[in-house]
Amino acid sequence: MSDEWVIGIIGGSGLYAIEALEDEQWIAVQSTWGEPSDEILCGRIGHVQVRFMPRHGRGHRVLPGRLNARANIDALKRAGCTDILAISAVGSLSEDLPPGSFVLVDQFIDNTKGRPSTFFDNGFVAHVAMGDPVCERLTELTAAAVAQAGGEPHRGATYLAMEGPQFSTRAESKLYRQWGAQVIGMTGMPEAKLAREAELPYALLAMVTDWDSWRDGEAAVDVGAILAQMAANGDLARRAVEELIRSLPPRRESSPIDRALDFAVITAPEQRDRGLMTKLDAVAGRLFAQDRG
Repeated sequence: MSDEWVIGIIGGSGLYAIEALEDEQWIAVQSTWGEPSDEILCGRIGHVQVRFMPRHGRGHRVLPGRLNARANIDALKRAGCTDILAISAVGSLSEDLPPGSFVLVDQFIDNTKGRPSTFFDNGFVAHVAMGDPVCERLTELTAAAVAQAGGEPHRGATYLAMEGPQFSTRAESKLYRQWGAQVIGMTGMPEAKLAREAELPYALLAMVTDWDSWRDGEAAVDVGAILAQMAANGDLARRAVEELIRSLPPRRESSPIDRALDFAVITAPEQRDRGLMTKLDAVAGRLFAQDRG
């Protein structure tokens, strides 16, 4: 495996471009899992190759529940990514995380409904470990970059992934607080699960845009206020992404997540579905190469 960094950036609400990118070019990457949200903006910052995916497509045209997260992660893997930093707008479920906060997520509760959440299926069964769902190394590097960019990073929060596209009722918001969630969004799952299955170290930088609907006596979530906070958050997010990329060491040391599938696949080789294996050529191709060897 190469020791060069190829950083995939999944830009969500509030981050639609990376101005510092050099030699940039939009490239269509075909996925065996359908259509990704958009083409991938490829370029570099210093010695680091960068692949930028607008999660909702340019112009924010794709609903959270309609995102083809499998195609997005697969396309980033095909584009050569070694690691993924996801940027996401979230609501706050904690008094300690007011609007404008930047949070490094370290846990998830998946409360989405009906979204395809795995690359695997009958005929090729795999169970990856998700106890620690983000990459500690990339998370710490991102936290340092936020601080360098002038922000105050909050380390550690549980992200509640809801289905949407509606915002929470007050009862739901209060329930999620009882579950132990600190922030809430609509896109972190199954994205983080799929990144782990694709053996891509993943970190999520959450930008708090609003208080969710749990605060009695206050107005419920308002899109206008969210958009205004997104604009303010976006400037710092762009600077943080650029600081992260410029701060990466010249050589990328391997991560245990690079081999997350080593002990995950349990289907016997002679029982594996060849058609599904063809679709998995990017996600699990490393294993197939070992089998042929």
